[in-house]
Amino acid sequence: MTEAFSLAGKRVWVAGHAGMVGSALVRRLGRENCTILKATRKELDLRRQADVETWMAANKPDAIFLAAAIVGGILANESHPAEFLTDNLQIQTNIIATADKLGVAKLLFLGSSCIYPRLAPQPLKEEYLLTGPLEPTNQWYAVAKIAGIKQCQAYRRARGRDFISAMPTNLYGPNDNFDLASSHVLPALLVKAHQAKLAGAQELTVWGSGNPRREFLHVDDLADACVFLMQRYSADEHVNVGIGSDVTIRELAEMISAAVGFTGKFVYDSSKPDGTPQKLLDCSRLHGLGWHAGTSLPDGIAATYKWYLENAA
Repeated sequence: MTEAFSLAGKRVWVAGHAGMVGSALVRRLGRENCTILKATRKELDLRRQADVETWMAANKPDAIFLAAAIVGGILANESHPAEFLTDNLQIQTNIIATADKLGVAKLLFLGSSCIYPRLAPQPLKEEYLLTGPLEPTNQWYAVAKIAGIKQCQAYRRARGRDFISAMPTNLYGPNDNFDLASSHVLPALLVKAHQAKLAGAQELTVWGSGNPRREFLHVDDLADACVFLMQRYSADEHVNVGIGSDVTIRELAEMISAAVGFTGKFVYDSSKPDGTPQKLLDCSRLHGLGWHAGTSLPDGIAATYKWYLENAA
């Protein structure tokens, strides 16, 4: 089901505007004739319901992109399970419930592909949600994101609210987290390859076997897809957002080494966890609406490395 929703003249809140996804949404919304609303962490603690209600009542958003979340890789998820579950539940519940209370015209909730069962058939279709056990290494984050989808569905059914959900695959790009203690695989490998190149190292250790397959979407493509869905999609079911193809971690490492200029060899530490064996999204629903990603993985990695050198290294 599609339904036109114009952003022209609207007050649009990007919750989580300083993060990788939020900043990409701000860049993309700059091409729309709308007023972009932002709130820093100092200005607004999204975990406090009363504060969220006060801020939203004062700023009166017409539409919300809910990109605010506590995020991280396997190590971060396993080290901080309470924060990944509770903080994310608080953030999304406060915003979604207040959007209903204040009658916000439209809200898009951003989740993650980790919501799907660990051993679900590939590629992952939207209807596979809740059909099997989750991947243990990111279950806390996944449970919170599943709850967000159900919250949007509940408010649609109970109140007729136009709240929708988008589930992106693995993301990368400008403003990614390049901290090795909490980053995802692509930025972590990029930093490790950069440091190994500078040190003149002949070897670079990679967690796991290198065999798991992953799909990677440039964050600017995600932002474009989110604006597309906000304008054209209105239905109960969440929508997968991906590029439609995946690579092994070994292939990813080789692409990154080519972009960075690391000429040594990779050593795979099989004592470290692999995570889900494969995670490729079925994007038939989104493609059927007419949206496709525009950035190839090699081009996206090269652009991300350039951004890293100029802003984070």
